[in-house]
Amino acid sequence: MRAPRRPLRTLSGCARGAGLMLALVMASQAAALEIVSARYDGLTTRYPHGVLGDDVEYDTLSVRLSDGREVSARWAEVIVFEDLAPRVVDVTGDGAPEVVTIESHARAGARLAVWGLVDGTLRQIAATPHIGTRFRWLAPAAIADLDGDGRVELAYVDRPHLAKVLRVWRFDPSRPDPLTQVTSMDGVTNHKIGWDYIAGGVRDCGSGPEMVLADARWTEVVAVRFDGSGLFPERIGTYSPDALEAALTC
Repeated sequence: MRAPRRPLRTLSGCARGAGLMLALVMASQAAALEIVSARYDGLTTRYPHGVLGDDVEYDTLSVRLSDGREVSARWAEVIVFEDLAPRVVDVTGDGAPEVVTIESHARAGARLAVWGLVDGTLRQIAATPHIGTRFRWLAPAAIADLDGDGRVELAYVDRPHLAKVLRVWRFDPSRPDPLTQVTSMDGVTNHKIGWDYIAGGVRDCGSGPEMVLADARWTEVVAVRFDGSGLFPERIGTYSPDALEAALTC
């Protein structure tokens, strides 16, 4: 066993049905409460993928509320949080934070999920589809309004070790299913098997947000811009870990 892993950096430089049973440990009844922090608890080895350097994942998401109390939700079977740390960020645009996680299903692989407070209870409010196969993972690249339209996009690299596809999903709280994939692009990555961090992130050098990633062969650093419908990559320079990190600071 290992885990917990390296502390997660922010995404402006981001580092690390079947069988569904959520055990809600505590719940707040005050509608005005907000999530102020989050962590994973409940080490488990029931999903021995090892993509983050060990076979240990988590079964519980715990959040601290603005009144100091905690609310937790636990996957009792089938699903684990195959992740570095939860990301606390306002996804819905209402000014209060949600929590974004990576969850993996024993048979269907990973998905990106958004959790929030619903009537004082911690609940999953949206999720992308699972990749579809056991031991297939995704690495987040951005959680931001990438095109300036006032709605938040969630981007990740689908199977960063195999498919290397950047997918962008838009969160629209007016829709019954709030997450919609709006575009994708082949040929980029942000993680190697065994790394306990995710490379790259989001920068803004004065002309709007760009996702900073590596090309599929780990030879170049690329900046990818989203204009609301498509993705546009631009080569920044030769890849090295230091060069990718430097690109985040323009």
